[in-house]
This record gives sequence, C-alpha cells and structure tokens, in this order.
Amino acid sequence: MEKITIGRFDKADFPDLHLEDIAVKVDTGAYTSSIHCDHIVEEKGVLKCTFLDEEHPLYNGRTYRFKDYDIVFVKSSNGIVQKRYQIQTTITLFGKTRKISLSLSARQEMRFPVLLGRKFITRKYIVDTEYYDLSYKKKQE
Repeated sequence: MEKITIGRFDKADFPDLHLEDIAVKVDTGAYTSSIHCDHIVEEKGVLKCTFLDEEHPLYNGRTYRFKDYDIVFVKSSNGIVQKRYQIQTTITLFGKTRKISLSLSARQEMRFPVLLGRKFITRKYIVDTEYYDLSYKKKQE
C-alpha cells in the first residue's frame, strides 16, 4: 500500500460525529490520537460528552452518547499518566474514511482540537513538516 504525504497539520471530517473541517495536528511524538471533549460524564454504562467547546467556531453543543467505549491510561509529554475514555469512530482524510480510536481529552488550551498519533498514521502516511492542509486543499479542488 502506497503511503500518502501528510503535512504537520490539516483539516479532517469525522462523519460519525457530524464534525467537518476540524483542525488536526499530526503528532509523531504521540502514540494515540485524541480529540478535545468537554462535559464528559459516565453514568449507567453510557458515556456522554460534547466535542470541542463554546469557544470553537464549529462547536454545535450536541451531547453525544456512547455505549461502546474503553478506559485507557495515557502518559502525557510531561510524564503524567491520565485516565481517559476512548471511543471508536471514523475520520476522513484525502477523501478516504477510516476507523480511528480517539481518547477524549480537555484540550481547550491547545491550538488544535485533534492530535493524530503514530498508532493512526503508521503505514498510511508519511509526514512532511514542510506542508500543511494537504487533505483539505485536495477536498477544496
């Protein structure tokens, strides 16, 4: 399978979550991928959350519910281990929709609401930090 060149950041669609043109940062230093989430509540075997937050221009305020989710432990770049919820969903880049595991994380202080880690990009993409928005530009054509 031929690998696609992806830049250091891009915009992706998450069809199952009804989110389009969400800024993503390609992070080869991160193993897992994550998405900014707010109001995360687990009750009676159902995980509830909202994606993005009121400050984000694409925030829709919708509460999402997941019956199928996992609990994972993620070590941050500063060495602190955090318990996070993880969901399975889909992402569309370069016109192709693929499955992705996303840990739910409060990223309101970060420029990019989504990080794409090595687990997702390996065997699919080659990262060239000289470029950005390659998938988004292709979508616009």
